[in-house]
Amino acid sequence: MSNLAPLAAYPSLIIRQRRELAEFFGYETRNKYEVLTTDQQPILYAAEAGKGVGAMMMRQLLGHWRTFEIQVFDMGRNVVLRAVHPFRLFFQRLEVHDASGRLLGAMQQRFSLFSKRFDVLDASGSLLFTVRSPFWRRWTFEFERAGRQVAVVAKKWSGVLREFFTDADTFRLDFQPDLSPVERALVLAAGLFIDLQYFEQKAESE
Repeated sequence: MSNLAPLAAYPSLIIRQRRELAEFFGYETRNKYEVLTTDQQPILYAAEAGKGVGAMMMRQLLGHWRTFEIQVFDMGRNVVLRAVHPFRLFFQRLEVHDASGRLLGAMQQRFSLFSKRFDVLDASGSLLFTVRSPFWRRWTFEFERAGRQVAVVAKKWSGVLREFFTDADTFRLDFQPDLSPVERALVLAAGLFIDLQYFEQKAESE
């Protein structure tokens, strides 16, 4: 797991979506992200695979329901994680694999009336963390294990103009020090899941 070592070096990280000009006009392009330290130093990149016409049409028509893959790269452009979203109309899911294709875990959306809620599962399908965002803190997602908070993913306000014209988002990830590199990788993948599931234009229009 040495290719995930950078995740263990920092108590907090930033996920920043890289916007493109077309997003100012409501056109959904491939999702791309930078993973930064809190002093704005990049340590990882992430990008949605699929550049063809078919993938473009699925982004416009199906939004976060579509099948897609997000690949996470280190600074040497080596793939370190693959996050795969199967087609789902209900209860969305994101499955996370390492560079060799080994399953690390998954995010599974759960039914909830008054909050956003999903679980983080390990490779065997056992519960690692429960995640929720109550309606009075809709931009903050708290990760708990056995009733103890172990991580937080919070969307950062990016200003009126940027929020109005584009769905490019920025999230802060905070980790407790006892999380393993794999657990931190799953929290990172959960940050991408949160953006795609709850803040992409097609998701916000539900």
